[in-house]
Amino acid sequence: MAQSKAPETAAAATSAEGMRIKWDDANMKSSYANVCNVTSTREEVVMLFGVNQAWNRGQKEVTIQLTDRIIVSPYAAKRLMMLLDGVVKEYEKRFGALNVEGPTPQR
Repeated sequence: MAQSKAPETAAAATSAEGMRIKWDDANMKSSYANVCNVTSTREEVVMLFGVNQAWNRGQKEVTIQLTDRIIVSPYAAKRLMMLLDGVVKEYEKRFGALNVEGPTPQR
């Protein structure tokens, strides 16, 4: 199996201030989500992640099984936004543009 090189931004072992960063993944868990909802207050941004398992089209009601809630400060949310923006731009540069526009409604 070939090993892939981690992105330089994620692999950096030293912060901008020169502090060494050690990533401890001993208690890390992985989750899959195909749905995300975000709300906020002045003090926090709340991200809800879950899984939509409704495979049939045309249902009147869909239940999303929520699995994780991540709460961050607005400052951390902005840093996350900038990080994700860079990752998506790099992805699109390598693999092509992502179209996230939904289908246009038929009349």
